[in-house]
Order: sequence, then structure tokens, then C-alpha cells
Amino acid sequence: MTTKRRKLLLINPLNASNKGLIIHKQVIYPPIGLGIIGTLTPDHWDIELIDENFDEFEYKEADLVAFTALTSSVTRAYELAAIYRKKGITTVLGGIHASMMPNEAKELVDSVVVGEVESVWATLLSDFENGELKRQYNGKLLPMENAIRPKRELFNKEYKFASIQTTRGCPMSCDFCSVHTFNGNSYRLRPVEEVLDELETIEHKMVYFVDDNLIGYGKRSQRRAIDLFNGIIERGIKIEWFCSASMNFADNEEVLELAAKAGCKMVLLGIESERIDQLQDMNKKLNAKMGIDSYDIVFEKIHKYGIAVLGAFIYGLPTDTPESMAVRTEYINTAAIDAVQATILTPLPGTGLFNRMIADNKVIANNFPEDWQHYHFGKVVFEHDIMDHETISSEISKNWDKLYNKNTLKKKFIRTLKQTKSPVAGIWSYGSNLQYYNLVFEHDDSRPVLNLTDIFGLKDVEDNPFI
Repeated sequence: MTTKRRKLLLINPLNASNKGLIIHKQVIYPPIGLGIIGTLTPDHWDIELIDENFDEFEYKEADLVAFTALTSSVTRAYELAAIYRKKGITTVLGGIHASMMPNEAKELVDSVVVGEVESVWATLLSDFENGELKRQYNGKLLPMENAIRPKRELFNKEYKFASIQTTRGCPMSCDFCSVHTFNGNSYRLRPVEEVLDELETIEHKMVYFVDDNLIGYGKRSQRRAIDLFNGIIERGIKIEWFCSASMNFADNEEVLELAAKAGCKMVLLGIESERIDQLQDMNKKLNAKMGIDSYDIVFEKIHKYGIAVLGAFIYGLPTDTPESMAVRTEYINTAAIDAVQATILTPLPGTGLFNRMIADNKVIANNFPEDWQHYHFGKVVFEHDIMDHETISSEISKNWDKLYNKNTLKKKFIRTLKQTKSPVAGIWSYGSNLQYYNLVFEHDDSRPVLNLTDIFGLKDVEDNPFI
């Protein structure tokens, strides 16, 4: 008996207000979750991916349409799902937003996957084929052994970076973060050999490790990172990469030395604030325990091995004032930080921050689901305790102008060259700063779009991802 062929359409929706991401595709990475679904789907299904990072949406016939979405892009997912539902085509939504807001999602799509998809996708497809699709499927937190590799041939070839995941989960419970709610609060590790095997299949020379903290926590995780970096070196895997980590990235200089030899060019550190009281308020325990006086030591150690530091900071914290935010900007511009990710405090579903703000009636962008499109970390969506909406928005804009003006970015580039003695790390960090500049000012027609070619004439730099 021949199995009936079916069509699965995967859609990666894009928040249309973030035009900076459309123009500057260097800052985006392939949708691994949809790639994993591609691998999990049986051979009698034909699979196509519409990725709005690259593809303008065009209606295509399908038996089943599956979306993944962040909070900032879920409004667009719902909009597209409505098109297919109107034509009687079944829609499924997964990802972190749907997992945090399943009841909302079930009003707007036919079925919702809550949590990680690996344990439920086969059942969902079987139920669909038998006409028994359930409204909700709850994924389990599986061990990372034999983790499913994404079907990379589905991804657009124009992605500058490949991405790979080697761990899931986070034992920290930062007030503004929902990772521990979605992926669990235990740190699950993929076997090093499996990660290395997958890396050998990746054709890109630039790779982003999407782990929330590649180094992890404790001696076991540290040893595992050393084994991973040694494996990249010993197998001769020629990649340049960056990752996210906590401030403990610099605890062991063997980790730094091997990371550099394995191709690490930049690390994102979630610093968030220079004030201990604010770190304590947001439950950023590791940073608060270390204290800001230790930060420069961390930066210096990382730079010693030719790795650039991308520091992530939050503006609009509950105790922020115009004066405190100005101090934060001054700290960022004078500290040994190479690239800056400055965002506005955003109460995402699934966080303690969101729950409190909703309970206290402080969320002002609350016309859901339409207003989820404003939850992209670039807009104030809540009522601040100290500053009115006009003041906080204006003050943040002033600070971002000081962070991302061309003179400041050039000074950072020169300082990075001195600190890391690595032209490649300098280009990576400066390129990142330009991307954030373009995103911050994407709606300001008076400011030109910038890239490295415009500033330094670096068109001939081999394999530079930011040109």
C-alpha cells in the first residue's frame, strides 16, 4: 500500500516593523527549530520553508502549515495563520511565545506545541493524518544525547552564519528571562563527539553557538567546554565563531586559550547593569556576587586571547532615572567593552517581570495579540515607576545616540585592536556595533545606513561576515 504524499509548509515569520533585520541580514541566523521539524518529518511528506528573513510571503498550497515565533514575531504568525485557516488548511504554532501563552495561541491556530518539539512531533503528524489532531501537545525535556540535527538544506543559502546548539536549559532564574521556563532549569549537555560530528557537516565558515551559556556552570561544564574546543582543534574544523556566556567565561584561562585556538572571535556577556542593587533586583546572581570591580579583570583576560567582548545592557530598569542611565552609558563607553547590545527592559510572557507588571496593570502595550509586535526590545511597552513614557523614551534615545554615534564606534574599534591585537576580532566587534546602530536608528531617515565598507573601505577583507 502506497503512503499518501502530503505537503508540510514551514513558515518563519518576521516582525515587519524590524526593517533593520531585512536590510542587514548579517545579524540573523537560521531557524533551527523548523530545521529540526524538517528532520523529524517522515519521507512521505514534502517540506518547504518560507523564511521571511529572505522570502516575501506568497501563498502556497499545503496540507499542514507549521510556524515558530518569538513574542515579537507572533503577531505576524497569527496573521499568516488566519490566511490558511480561512482556506481550511490546518495550522500549528510552536516556539517560546506559544509555550508561554498557549491559551491565546489556541484561539488563533488549530494546534499548539508547548515546550520542546522533539518528543511530540511524530505523534502530532500521526494524529493529523488520522483526523485526530489535538489542540495542544506538551513536549518533554529530553536528554541531549542523540539530539536531532536540523535539516540544513531547508535554510536559505544567503545566511552568513550557520548556527548550532550544544546545550539546553539554565539553572539561573533571571527575572527578565524565560529560558529556564521553556528549556528547564537543569543544564543539559550534548555529547562532545556528537557536536563535533555535526560541526563537520556545516559548510559555513562562520558559526554561532546558540546556547544561552556555552561554558555552563561548574567544573563539569568547564571540562566539557575544554573537550569541545580541543575536539574542534584536533579534528581540524576551520571555523570562526561566537557564543553567549556568563561572566564565568574567564574563570579558567585554559578555556579562553582553547576557545581562541578553536576559532572564537567574540563572546556575548549579559552584563545588564553596572549597579549591584539592580543586578540583585533582577536576580542576576553571578554578576551581583562578582561585583563591577571584577568586570575589568574578566574583559582583560578575554582580550588577552584575541577575543572581543559584546556586552549586553538593559535600559529602563525599575530603579533607573535619567541620571542612572547616563552613568550606564558612560560606563559602557569607557569600559573595555568592544561591542554593545543595548536593549529596553521588556516584560516577556513566561517571566516574573511580565507576571508582576500584568498584575500591577503597568503594561501599556496590552492590546494583544496585535501589540506583541512591539515587544522587540526597542520600545518602552510598560509604565515606568519613576519616569513618564515620554521622558523614558526620550532619555533612552539620548543614551543610544551616545552609544552608537560614529565617533564612539570608531574609538571602540581602535581600542579593540589595541586590546585584542586581533584585526579579525576588531572587525567582528565593529561590525556588530554597526548592525546595532542600523537597528537602533532604522526609522530615522536622517541617519545613513552604515557598513564596514562605508567606514574603512574593507571590501577586500576575506570572509568578513559584515560586508
